[in-house]
Amino acid sequence: MCGTCGCGEEGTVSIRKPGEDTGEHTHSHSHAHDHQGHAHEHSHQHKHAHSHAHEGHQQHHESSHGHEHGGNGHHHRHEREIQLEIDVMQKNNLLAERNRGYFEAKQILALNLVSSPGSGKTSLLEKTIKDFKSQKKIYIIEGDQQTMNDADRIEKAGAPVVQVNTGSGCHLDADMINKAVKILEVEDHSLLFIENVGNLVCPSLFNLGEQKRVVIVSTTEGEDKPIKYPNMFQSSDVCIINKTDLLPYLDFDLEKMKEYALRVNHQLEFIEISVKNGEGLNKWYAWLKNLSL
Repeated sequence: MCGTCGCGEEGTVSIRKPGEDTGEHTHSHSHAHDHQGHAHEHSHQHKHAHSHAHEGHQQHHESSHGHEHGGNGHHHRHEREIQLEIDVMQKNNLLAERNRGYFEAKQILALNLVSSPGSGKTSLLEKTIKDFKSQKKIYIIEGDQQTMNDADRIEKAGAPVVQVNTGSGCHLDADMINKAVKILEVEDHSLLFIENVGNLVCPSLFNLGEQKRVVIVSTTEGEDKPIKYPNMFQSSDVCIINKTDLLPYLDFDLEKMKEYALRVNHQLEFIEISVKNGEGLNKWYAWLKNLSL
């Protein structure tokens, strides 16, 4: 289980290319439990595609099986949970720095695309692959809780892709990206898009080692998203406002949305686009090209 947001369960993550099976294997873990002066451990087995940080799993067992005896048990449990959360984030950040160093050494431009579900991330990637692949070799890491649907779409668009299925997890982390990049075999001097799980909360907490974070919103979502989910907008470098072709039919205040976003991040850049009719995509491609230089 994630030590920060409580999502997910160890062993539910799979990373694979389109057409591959999950490659499950069995893995054992041991867990210790304290009972006022004595301890015991037990082990169990479960299947998973790829292992990653065990701290979160340890937290799951502490919260599910841990027993405290004495007047201060509740207090001690909270202290352990806080420490586990710190440990999980420190481990993620260290691995994110390793990812970043790898990307820099290989001159890979890594972009983390974040949004709520239905904003148009995958559609934007499909269009970008077709229009921009002559400029740069493009690779994609797809993040979703279940299905290979988006990876299949990306493969048809013409880019190498791996799908990370997080199960009940609500975000990607640096360990998943580290494993996915190895499976994807990203070439030097390339462009790597990481399409995060659709969620405006938890992905904002996890650094993946990306060079830039791109938050995508659509005109159908309402202009108050930046103040409802400030951490995501505060941690992003550019905000893409998609589905501008629908503006004549919606009660959406574009300038108010920008005002809200700048209230939480005054350095945020904006790119207004419509993937459907192509409006504004040249500005998006110019932004990518400038980063690639």
